[in-house]
Amino acid sequence: MNISEILEAFPKLSALVVGDICLDRWCTYDPALAEPSRETGIPRIGVVSVEVTPGAGGTVANNLAALGVGRVAVLGAFGNDGFGFELKQALRARGMEPEMLVEVAGLQTFTYTKVLNSLTGEEDYPRLDFVSVKPLAEEVEAELVRRLNQFAPEFDVILVSDQAETQQGGVVTAKLRDALAVVAKNHPGKVIWVDSRMRPEHFRGVIVKPNEDEANAALARINARNYRELFETIQGPLLLVTHGGDGVQVIDAVQDVRVTTRPVAKPVDICGAGDSFSAGAACAFAVTRDAEEAARFGNLVASITIMKKGTGTASPAELLAIA
Repeated sequence: MNISEILEAFPKLSALVVGDICLDRWCTYDPALAEPSRETGIPRIGVVSVEVTPGAGGTVANNLAALGVGRVAVLGAFGNDGFGFELKQALRARGMEPEMLVEVAGLQTFTYTKVLNSLTGEEDYPRLDFVSVKPLAEEVEAELVRRLNQFAPEFDVILVSDQAETQQGGVVTAKLRDALAVVAKNHPGKVIWVDSRMRPEHFRGVIVKPNEDEANAALARINARNYRELFETIQGPLLLVTHGGDGVQVIDAVQDVRVTTRPVAKPVDICGAGDSFSAGAACAFAVTRDAEEAARFGNLVASITIMKKGTGTASPAELLAIA
């Protein structure tokens, strides 16, 4: 299938993003407003504008919506705080469904706060992240599993975003991983696509997409020698290892091939490239059932988003223009 034919099928697809759905707050400050506080003498950062977007798994959802996927929903946990309110509003503003999110009293909504210089447009202060280092309460975990089991049959594609970089993990707990394995077994035609920063080797029966560093770390943890052994550990239909500008290694039961990517001489911002690749490749695989073709499509999407500041997206028109 060509790019146009793949894109024409996207409005008929439904996709659910499961996992760590966070809020990105882009705070632009004016350096001229950095006079010291009268009370403490500490210079302030004078924020003059704020933009909010869905982040982490929400970045995957952003890309799905931008690609024209017909239905996009998210399943995760958020707090009953101001950031949680902003997250729901940001999702709805982009045509995504936040109703499956589990609201948890007292939970701090997973939030990345990024500070941008109004004169340069650069992020030149440390990021301020609002994270949770405590395991989810058992009743919250049980509700997430219940909602996954209830809603999974409605979707053609399930993308799992396991981004929490703590030992306890975030929303994607062991019980949720087990539930995903059961969904995969009971619905063999469904595309279940996992992107996990710290735990790719713990998933079973699903498609897993780590980057090179994440895959190599997983090999060390399970004492494996190569990606074929990681593929056999996961026992899923497909393993894709992204190598940045060097393309994607595609491994299944019969092949191990490298799919090259469109060269980009000077990327503007590679943040979110893996998320945009996953969104494009997972949906392309749902349409074509061809792993190499899906990887090529995902590479094309990422080659567009890395030329934009922040966690950019790619539109069908942009893809057709370079296809």
